[in-house]
Amino acid sequence: MSQPEFITRFSGIYEHSAWVAEEAAPFVADSTDLDAISAVMADCVDNASTEKQLELIRAHPDLAGKAQVAGELTAESTSEQSSAGLGQCSAEEYDLFQALNTAYHDKFGFPFVMAVRNSSRAEILEAFAGRLENDPDTEFETALAEIHTIARLRLQAMEEAQ
Repeated sequence: MSQPEFITRFSGIYEHSAWVAEEAAPFVADSTDLDAISAVMADCVDNASTEKQLELIRAHPDLAGKAQVAGELTAESTSEQSSAGLGQCSAEEYDLFQALNTAYHDKFGFPFVMAVRNSSRAEILEAFAGRLENDPDTEFETALAEIHTIARLRLQAMEEAQ
């Protein structure tokens, strides 16, 4: 496919960060190998400046957050959060997610990012609480690793939809 077609098709793989597809396009626009596409896109992120990586992390929505309640998530995020049952939180769970989101933002300056597809609310809450114990550098790297997992899952979902 052409580079513009590649960018259009893959611009949503990394949340609100079409720059990843734009940077990867010259290298893999002609490829149909999702492993190669995934690797090149991940490499673009890994070799980006810390500031650009932080922007990418901050492009992700809070889990069970206000954007979800207001229906403002991307289609991909909506599907991912729904698969984990985050749209069916009890009032207590919702309050706990809000408290954890606030604590996490206060400590790290960016949202908690986790590849939640096929996870339960309990598993997510447990990971959330555990990762609040991390130091900022560890959590920054963990967030990027989770973002790569999300991207790979999104690529797989695109392939399965064909």
